[in-house]
Amino acid sequence: MTTALTRRPGLRGLRASSGRSPLHLLSLAFAAGVVAVALLAPWLAPHDPNAVDLGAALAGPSPEHPLGVDAAGRDTLSRLLLGARTSLLGPLGVVITSTLVGVAVGTAAAWRGGRLDTLLSRGTELVFAFPGVLLAVLVVSVYGEGLLAPVVALGVAYLPYVSRLTRSLVLAERARPHISAYRVQGHSGLQICLRHVLPAVAPVVLAQATINFGYALMDLAGLSFLGLGVPPLTPDWGRMVFDGQTAVQYGYPLSAVLPCLLVVLTVVAFNVVGERWADRVARRAG
Repeated sequence: MTTALTRRPGLRGLRASSGRSPLHLLSLAFAAGVVAVALLAPWLAPHDPNAVDLGAALAGPSPEHPLGVDAAGRDTLSRLLLGARTSLLGPLGVVITSTLVGVAVGTAAAWRGGRLDTLLSRGTELVFAFPGVLLAVLVVSVYGEGLLAPVVALGVAYLPYVSRLTRSLVLAERARPHISAYRVQGHSGLQICLRHVLPAVAPVVLAQATINFGYALMDLAGLSFLGLGVPPLTPDWGRMVFDGQTAVQYGYPLSAVLPCLLVVLTVVAFNVVGERWADRVARRAG
């Protein structure tokens, strides 16, 4: 995974010349639609997502079950709708954790400098060198399946990306003349950071957080597919792909293909939106 700053240069000229890209608008609409579905899922789902009807197992699409039934006799559409909530909640937790802690660490390292900068930079480099998914697997193996353990582990794994980006942005902002003027006027470092530095760097950090959201969704879906994420009865797109393997073997791929497709499209949508946001911020700053 790369940061927004390393992803921008190759596509910046193309996107700047293309104006408001149809791909961006489509991605924005799709991402907004997925979020809306996740919020309204309990009212949109036609059936209980965990209701089992073994007599209808692996049944194809019908008026009662528009997207068919999985191998356990559960309605696929209802599990997709409710699964959106779980599939988005986990990445949101990862992004909030990594962004809050990463911004604090990066700001402290850039503002204080010296030994603190060296210590924090070496610590984030150590975390950066450790694969995030492997860290999540180790944590889940200790604390058992569930959403909290992988979210915390991936939040720690994503922290260096936010921290290093924030540090570079704060260093550049700290060198501006108006920041020096505030210091001469007697404002404390905490006041300057909260009122002037952080608001200035926030757009880029939030753009990176949007990109990280897509990657976190993909990582958590992969862990659920391996059986290391949410419990078996919890609707989740990654878990649905795992559960749908049996249906694929019997020639009923919808219960596995549809959640897999939703994961891919949602990751792409959030990445496009995040990169477009980063491009706009970079053009305004330039």
